[in-house]
Amino acid sequence: MIEAEECDVGRTVYLNDAFVGEDEAKLPIFDRGLLFADAVYEGLGILDGQIIDFPRHMARLRRSLGELSIAEPMTQDQFFAVLMELVGRNGLAEGFLYLHITRGAADRDYLYPEGLTPNIFAFTQPQTHQTADDEPKPVSMQSTPDLRWARRDIKTSNLLGQVLAKRAADEAGADEALMIAPDGHITEGGATSFFIVKDQTIIARPVSNDILHGITRQSMLAVAEAEGVAIETRTITLDEAYGADEAFITGASSYVDPVGQIDGKQIGTGQPGPLTLKLRQEYVRTARRTFYRPA
Repeated sequence: MIEAEECDVGRTVYLNDAFVGEDEAKLPIFDRGLLFADAVYEGLGILDGQIIDFPRHMARLRRSLGELSIAEPMTQDQFFAVLMELVGRNGLAEGFLYLHITRGAADRDYLYPEGLTPNIFAFTQPQTHQTADDEPKPVSMQSTPDLRWARRDIKTSNLLGQVLAKRAADEAGADEALMIAPDGHITEGGATSFFIVKDQTIIARPVSNDILHGITRQSMLAVAEAEGVAIETRTITLDEAYGADEAFITGASSYVDPVGQIDGKQIGTGQPGPLTLKLRQEYVRTARRTFYRPA
């Protein structure tokens, strides 16, 4: 049973069956998420006070938990009730919702004891990016080496590689990192999936352990297919990206964003391309039409 605790000021967060003020939320220093990044998370977009792509996010969460042998702490509809309550308590109309599940707390040891109780927390953030209905502004990207571990398909909280990549991009004056594998092919953005458009065809990197299986990516590609847009699945070189007709990125609260520059080189016209704008519009429209409703 969730304990409802009213907060006079500040943001309300969720922590282990309770809604509390953000200053009251505490975890032990022995939590394995803190010590080993032994934890998974989901970042969910909020639009019109509703969660976007909720079933797909829950399917990925279950997969990530299973890959780390962490028991599922709630059913899908229990998660939905908690997260929607959190959205409502914070009055969030559009923005970002973060859900984090750790293996639990135990004395520091690489080998974890069985039967730990997961720690679960969630919080919301208002939209700081352009809103769903804004005319999108082109994003600039800076290429950086992809230094992450080999299981990028698991949405673990081990994000140091992305932190370093995004910091390098910011220092170069870019909005987002574009990570490059040792073989010279693009993997993805620092916190986004990456695509190019050539001759009216979307080119997307294949899903594998090399990239996160982006939820907005999945939904955008389904929208593109429904709209009859050609899709080619293969790896992409940096030189190909420089010469693309259009490029764009997808993310939970950024939807579909046009890319205007990579490494200071203009992509296409440097402005949002017609296919990118169409995909963004149809993605947002589809998201609004398919908000999750428990049975």
